[in-house]
Amino acid sequence: MTIKRNNISSRVALVMVASMIGISGSLADSNHNEARRLKEAGEILPLEEIITKARKLRTGHILEIELEHEHERYIYELEILDDDGTVWELEYDAKSGELIKNRQDD
Repeated sequence: MTIKRNNISSRVALVMVASMIGISGSLADSNHNEARRLKEAGEILPLEEIITKARKLRTGHILEIELEHEHERYIYELEILDDDGTVWELEYDAKSGELIKNRQDD
């Protein structure tokens, strides 16, 4: 998972996922701290809450999660591979949890 700000990508989201599966390191630590700061400041919802919402809408394997900063707001983007082999792209407003996009990925 990555956070993209003004077309500059940092690996905050990847760090969040990496920390869930036990990967650590200085990059992971700094990006995890940024994601934690955003969550504690109320700027984003916890990733787990977004995953729960996405799983209610689409079942399958999560392939990728990104946290992007676009148009003055944070957006969680998830790619999910369903049981039929279709990849879905879901986007949620990271602060409100509102579903923004639910479409098949190109």
